[in-house]
Amino acid sequence: MKANLKVKIGKLELKNPVMVASGTFGYTGEFGDFLDVKELGAVVSKTITVKPRSGNLPPRTCETPAGMLNSIGLENPGIEVFIKEKLPSLEKINPNIIVSIAGEIPEELVEIIKCLNKTKIKAVELNLSCPNVKREKFIGLRPETLIAQNANWTSRFVSTARKATDKTLITKLSPNVTDIAEIALAAQNAGSDALALINTVQGMSIDVRTRKAKIAMGVGGLSGPAIRPIAVRMVWEVYQKVKIPIIGMGGIIDTESALEFFIAGATAISVGTANFVNPGVSVEIINGLFKYLQKNKISSVQKLIGSLECKV
Repeated sequence: MKANLKVKIGKLELKNPVMVASGTFGYTGEFGDFLDVKELGAVVSKTITVKPRSGNLPPRTCETPAGMLNSIGLENPGIEVFIKEKLPSLEKINPNIIVSIAGEIPEELVEIIKCLNKTKIKAVELNLSCPNVKREKFIGLRPETLIAQNANWTSRFVSTARKATDKTLITKLSPNVTDIAEIALAAQNAGSDALALINTVQGMSIDVRTRKAKIAMGVGGLSGPAIRPIAVRMVWEVYQKVKIPIIGMGGIIDTESALEFFIAGATAISVGTANFVNPGVSVEIINGLFKYLQKNKISSVQKLIGSLECKV
């Protein structure tokens, strides 16, 4: 029996369900010496905005127990430079390119999407959940409030983006909420083809010798194995409420941790922080999934999705 790893996210057909998370894989060229990027199901770009962003002040990262904090601040060259200088090489490396985008107002998403509609990219990920930026444009929410922390604004951003493109639309959600299922439903009902969860958990680390925060901005986004139980729980909660595919992420470091997400309800998974420790881990997980399915005589990875046995 040959195990089938193929999955579908909206219109996006993947030969396997393993991708790399936005912001953790650069523009892929940095990882060419460690793995064959063509083997990945998909590649998610760094988040792109309308205009270039220089990001937050350093220091912007620090290690924590079983994870790391970051406050990069969506540093990127802007959509025009991205399409001209970054995208061509991305398209040569992997045919399934998902471009992560962000905007302070819905109209900025439309401006970016109109540019992307002219390209061959397969899908757009709406990053409505980066905890490391503050809006300067007023939309009725406090500047520090994430779009993905408000169901109504999530709906507005997603519906605006939906009207602007026929490409597969993925909405990336925040764990820093009371009820993530409520936000997930808002995104689904507004036209999102899939959900990506979770983004980083807000956290802080302090240098007790200097009594200063280890991140210049004070608070950063916590990622790595430390947040995996939170991410798995949220994937499971959302899976029970929505009908669209879920891309699970948060602390995936090997095949076993990836399998947790599929069993909880994810259709695909995305590897993030682990890329910094083991650049070839994504391909190792692909091979591991194949072996797991064969060993357990499971014909398709799709039969694993949502197979959790839980009395709750």
